[in-house]
Amino acid sequence: MEKEVAKQVGNDHPTTIPTGVFKTSDGYINIATAGGRIWERCAHDLGAPDLPKRSEYATAPDRSKNRKALNAEINKLTEKKSTDTWVKEMNEAGVPCGPIYSIDQTFDDAQVKHLGIAQDVPNAENRHIRLVGQPMKLSRTPSKMAAPPPEFDEQTDEVLAEFGFSVGEIEELRKAKVV
Repeated sequence: MEKEVAKQVGNDHPTTIPTGVFKTSDGYINIATAGGRIWERCAHDLGAPDLPKRSEYATAPDRSKNRKALNAEINKLTEKKSTDTWVKEMNEAGVPCGPIYSIDQTFDDAQVKHLGIAQDVPNAENRHIRLVGQPMKLSRTPSKMAAPPPEFDEQTDEVLAEFGFSVGEIEELRKAKVV
């Protein structure tokens, strides 16, 4: 509304503070505190109800100015419990919070399984590989994986030919171990 464009700040939200990535005892979570009430609930759930009362964190501009110090204080607290514990506690307190998964954790997530987002696709050797499918389900036009992605080096010649390389030039690149 003010025609000001917020700058990128890494894993943190540019204007809603604290919103970003925090370390837990066994991984990472993303906490989103959109508004003063949620910030107060978050601080209470962290076991630090005094944080919103401190002058350096009382208002959104104060939290923005002191973002690094506030995030450091929050990280000291979030490192004391597991990701699962924080997600459960924060969500019960009405604070948006979710895990940051590794790839294996993503495919093992109950919601990913329920939605059928992970789909097995056979490759040329009939070895099934698991890929991420469409995140939405449409009743009249269901989505499914039609083909596997190319194997390593499977389409190199085709791609190079599209860029104008001749068969001889491609062979020279292979001999020189460029491709």
